[in-house]
Amino acid sequence: MVIVNQKKNVNFGEKNSPEISLNSNLKRWFSRNIGLWKSNRTYFLHDLHKTYNLCMNINIQALENKSEWESHYKFTWYPEMKYDFFDENPQYKDKGEMQACLKGHQLIRGNFYLSNVEGISNIKQVDEHEMIFESSYEDWYILEHTRLVDSDNYRFRVIYSWNKNKLKIVENHHEIKIIK
Repeated sequence: MVIVNQKKNVNFGEKNSPEISLNSNLKRWFSRNIGLWKSNRTYFLHDLHKTYNLCMNINIQALENKSEWESHYKFTWYPEMKYDFFDENPQYKDKGEMQACLKGHQLIRGNFYLSNVEGISNIKQVDEHEMIFESSYEDWYILEHTRLVDSDNYRFRVIYSWNKNKLKIVENHHEIKIIK
């Protein structure tokens, strides 16, 4: 397994200045995700051989940009109701917030979901509707596919999480945009 950008180099993979490498398609894709989403999730936890289904709310907001070459976002999440899942798996956060900045083809995160560690997710654009995020922090390697469908009213996300080179978590998220 390849560890992606473990040194957290903001210019990882860039050959030119941010002004030249800025990808307007990527900024446009992120702006299409802004709003409140109802996220129906299935978690497959390898160690426990268990599957959980739950519903979360995700709110994605655009923040004021500090630079014309960067886009800033705030992601907040909270459960639709109380779930035993969070009591049984305390490493998961039932609610929280993450601020992130889009710079070139990287998402600079203030923290990750399973950790308060800052980091970088490298982004690969599949087409105008789908992005792949690759992240590594602490002992985790995360691969996330996010696809917008039906005029951006729905999203499908699948997330694979390896810990110490062992697949630990597989997640499927079917999301419906509630508020734009």
